[in-house]
Amino acid sequence: MTTDKLKQFIALFGGLLSAVLLFLQSLGIDLKWYTGESIDAFTNVLLAALPFALVIYGIWKNTYVVSKVAKIQEKELEKKGLK
Repeated sequence: MTTDKLKQFIALFGGLLSAVLLFLQSLGIDLKWYTGESIDAFTNVLLAALPFALVIYGIWKNTYVVSKVAKIQEKELEKKGLK
């Protein structure tokens, strides 16, 4: 999944939250904290967190300190002189 697809899913989620807001307002339910501005802020937080999460995932996948299998791989690379 690409970054662009993730951004599209986040935008879709924001649209869903906006639709729920309109539905609740049509029923006469008014939540003071659940506004268009709070939905936009939440969507922006998700969009800002996306690159951070991708970097953390990349670091996790490419380091040799996370799992036992990775530590074994690191030892094998050191034996072969590749690390």
